[in-house]
Amino acid sequence: MSDVDFPLIGAAAARARAAARVLRTLPPETKDAALAAMAQALLERADEVLAANAADVEAAAADGTPASVLDRLRLDPGRIAAVADALRHLVSLPDPVGDIVRGSTLANGLQLRQVRVPLGVVGIVYEARPNVTVDAAGLCLKSGNAALLRGSGSAHRTNTALVAVLTEAAEKAGLPAGSIALLPADRASVGELLNARGLVDVVIPRGGASLIDRVVRESTVPVIETGVGNCHVYVDASADPAMAEAIVLNAKTSRVSVCNSAETLLVHRDVAFLPRLLAALADAGVTLHGDEAASRAHEGVVPATDEDWATEYLSLDMAVRVVDDLPAALDHISRWGSGHSEAIVADSARAIAEFTAGVDAAAVLVNASTRFTDGGEFGFGAEIGISTQKLHARGPLGLPELTSTTYVVTGNGHTR
Repeated sequence: MSDVDFPLIGAAAARARAAARVLRTLPPETKDAALAAMAQALLERADEVLAANAADVEAAAADGTPASVLDRLRLDPGRIAAVADALRHLVSLPDPVGDIVRGSTLANGLQLRQVRVPLGVVGIVYEARPNVTVDAAGLCLKSGNAALLRGSGSAHRTNTALVAVLTEAAEKAGLPAGSIALLPADRASVGELLNARGLVDVVIPRGGASLIDRVVRESTVPVIETGVGNCHVYVDASADPAMAEAIVLNAKTSRVSVCNSAETLLVHRDVAFLPRLLAALADAGVTLHGDEAASRAHEGVVPATDEDWATEYLSLDMAVRVVDDLPAALDHISRWGSGHSEAIVADSARAIAEFTAGVDAAAVLVNASTRFTDGGEFGFGAEIGISTQKLHARGPLGLPELTSTTYVVTGNGHTR
């Protein structure tokens, strides 16, 4: 397989393949020193990154890009400091490479160990969130992987500046050239990446439904699927009113453009404080799309359709349905949910047990906001995304999830 086979990504993929062979053998202190140097370089060269980002944001706004997408695209000094802090936090986390998952001595005396090893070359396809560039590079390097980054065209100036800063700092700190590469931001480069089997070990999509669907359908390279976040909050009849209001408001309004924002509110028909809850959402600027019972509880509710139940709004919109009981809430989530994060607000231990056992999602939250489904909040450091599939990894993709395993079998002249 040659660079000619993949004219847009071939050279970068070949360099990444060579770099991955070195990365898998590097000691933790070398990788940690590189991460610290990358974090410091981001702070020292923030002005050039912000200048590139301002050009991207200006161009995207001129193209009529929605406000929620502009929010994902925009960087400021605080956000740069946050991604630098995320890199520093990775330094403090245990290196998963070499961890023994399990081990035993067999009856014949052979020693068996299952050991974590890097995946190799990881391709990440993502949309207009330049912080992902830093998070993905850092997580891949810490776990001993080379990273091929394919961001969106709308963030290409920003990503180019970020990768220039990161690669220069990483190579000065002793990492091999090719450990991080930014691929061209065009559709053809994605097609090449998805078909680079033998050069790329795994592809991870992070973005909207259409991007994820394309990667899953077209890739000949194994895919770790991250999904959209059509997340629900179910308010049980036993819920404390003040707790329910605080959780629902936080889940919907704290940051609307992220995948762990709640999109649908399900409320038990016996919840007497529904009018107050809907009024609080409306006062926070949320447009409510509800069924007849929700419309009776609050003036100005837009009639909901099946499209509303299926939509990841990523905006100040929320679908509202009043359900007869908890099984009806579970039925709704089973039909319309994306398997990302589902929350229950309840005081009843029975309702909580039934919900956590009955809902099928990467994360189930009890009396807590869906906004906590996040690698950083879980203590994993930064994350590549939230995996909503069931093979290899599910939930936040942190360091251990970016490894595979090897069985090391040690004998003393054993033959079979």
